[in-house]
Amino acid sequence: MSNHLPNEARVIPLRPHGARPAGAPPRQAPPAPAAKEPLWRDLVGDVLRRERLAQERTLKDVADEARISMPYLSEVERGRKEASSEVLAAAAHALGLNLGDLLTRAQGELTRVTSRYAGAGRRGASTSSRDGMCLAA
Repeated sequence: MSNHLPNEARVIPLRPHGARPAGAPPRQAPPAPAAKEPLWRDLVGDVLRRERLAQERTLKDVADEARISMPYLSEVERGRKEASSEVLAAAAHALGLNLGDLLTRAQGELTRVTSRYAGAGRRGASTSSRDGMCLAA
């Protein structure tokens, strides 16, 4: 009679854990994961939050002035929601910015953050002041 429970499979290893077949090349360590570029919604949300805090304003105050819900603005600031250009413009205007100001600041943050780990992928790439991003709404 068997010692294992019904409906439970027994596993019999073919070779010990970690053993390689004869003549197999040695294992190489997996490559280090590439650093992830930040998401646009995270950058825009960070800019909105920093500006709101710099003005010492509450989330409710800005949301009311922008005529968007406070929970939604919170989600946008935390990068959880991909806000439309209308919502971004309303939030920016409530903070005394225009949409272009908001997007320019977010683009500057993207450039700053990505320049840290862009080395290998951008060798020989132009670093002109005209490098940037184009968004269409």
